[in-house]
Amino acid sequence: MRWSIERIAAALSRGAPLSADTHQFESLFNMEIPMSGPARTGVLIYAKNLSSVSAFYEQVLSAEVLHADDEHRVLQAPDVQLIIHAIPEQYSRSIVIEEPPVAREGQAIKPFFTVESLVAAERIAEQCGGRVWGPVWPGPGMQVRNVCDPEGNIVHLPEHVA
Repeated sequence: MRWSIERIAAALSRGAPLSADTHQFESLFNMEIPMSGPARTGVLIYAKNLSSVSAFYEQVLSAEVLHADDEHRVLQAPDVQLIIHAIPEQYSRSIVIEEPPVAREGQAIKPFFTVESLVAAERIAEQCGGRVWGPVWPGPGMQVRNVCDPEGNIVHLPEHVA
């Protein structure tokens, strides 16, 4: 059976165990993070290659690593907290990630992260193994571009303009 990140997320939402370690998520939610409380907004991203996906978001979003272990990276960007979670090997071994990454056009959700400079974010995204995807769209007081991370997850990058 071929596992996709979407199938793993669906299994998790049904409460399916991902490993023999039944406390794998407990450590994530009980870790000490230098904040006044839990993040009010966040995104959890499953990754086959934890270090490359984490490095992408650290650089593109100027995010600080709050916690890192073999299975997780908790990143704090100016507006959002991200948890990058390693896909357990029994599932990840059948996932194929292409280089350059193939954008997952069928994904059901596309998070957006406001950046200071769209041009800089595009350059950094490509330097970190991601890909600029699609045109720049103008909007009221902003312009927006899609990029995909090293595993093909599409994110929307708006930049405020005068």
